[in-house]
Amino acid sequence: MQANTQTTAQVDDLTLIALPTAVNCADLFVRFTLGEWRLRNMTAECSAVACALVEAAIESADPKTSRLITLRLRLSGDYLVVELEAARFIMPPTSPDLRTGELQLGNGTKLIWCELALPTGVNANAVPLPRREKRRSPAAEALGDEPDVDPELIQRILFGLGGSMGNGHQR
Repeated sequence: MQANTQTTAQVDDLTLIALPTAVNCADLFVRFTLGEWRLRNMTAECSAVACALVEAAIESADPKTSRLITLRLRLSGDYLVVELEAARFIMPPTSPDLRTGELQLGNGTKLIWCELALPTGVNANAVPLPRREKRRSPAAEALGDEPDVDPELIQRILFGLGGSMGNGHQR
C-alpha cells in the first residue's frame, strides 16, 4: 500500500535500542504524545500497534548491526500514522482493516507504517498543538517570588562579559 502522502500536521519520534525495555518505553511515549495531542481516546489502539512494531523490531534485530530503532507518531490527513525505522524488520500480523506498508530506505533501514483512522470529524489539522504552561522548578518555588532585577544592571553585566549594551557599543 502507499504511505499517506498528505501534509504532516504534527510529528514526534523516539529513538530506542532494540532491547525488551523498549516496549515499555514505546507505550509511555504513545501515552504521553497522544495526551499532548488530546487524542487520549486512541491511546489503547495506538499503543498496541506501536508496541507490536517495537517488539517485532526487537525480535528481528541482528546483534551484529545497529540495534537502534526509531518510533514515530505522525498526524497526517485523516490518520494517525505509527512509523518504525529499523535495520531489520519482519512485519508482525496486523488487523486486516489496518492500513500498513513498508519502504526500504537508502541507508539500509526499513520504514514500516500503520495508519489508524482519526475519530469521525477529526483530521490532522483540527488536532491542537500542545500547549505548555510556564512552570517554575521545585527549587525556584522554594525560594519564593523572583527578585526584581534592574535592567540597567543586567546591561552592565552583559557589557562586562563582552556582550552588547544594545546601543552599538561592543568590546
